[in-house]
Amino acid sequence: MREMGLIVALIVGAIAGWLAGLVVKGHGQGLLVNIVVGILGAVIASFLFPAIGLGIGAEGSVIGSIIYATIGAVILLVILQLVKRA
Repeated sequence: MREMGLIVALIVGAIAGWLAGLVVKGHGQGLLVNIVVGILGAVIASFLFPAIGLGIGAEGSVIGSIIYATIGAVILLVILQLVKRA
């Protein structure tokens, strides 16, 4: 069962990273980078959103996880884009 959770996390990360790459133009880096960006985005969102009092209604679902991770990944990509310009 543990392997299934890892597979789901990788799939959610890949989808979230891909969606974030579409939102933030110029960051389509490939599957592996999309997975990393999506997973890091999920980590960012899991700390940031509860701290500011926001939550997504379907947190236990895969769709809710994808939305959460995508928003976090977009935040990450925007920050990286700002740092890269500086």
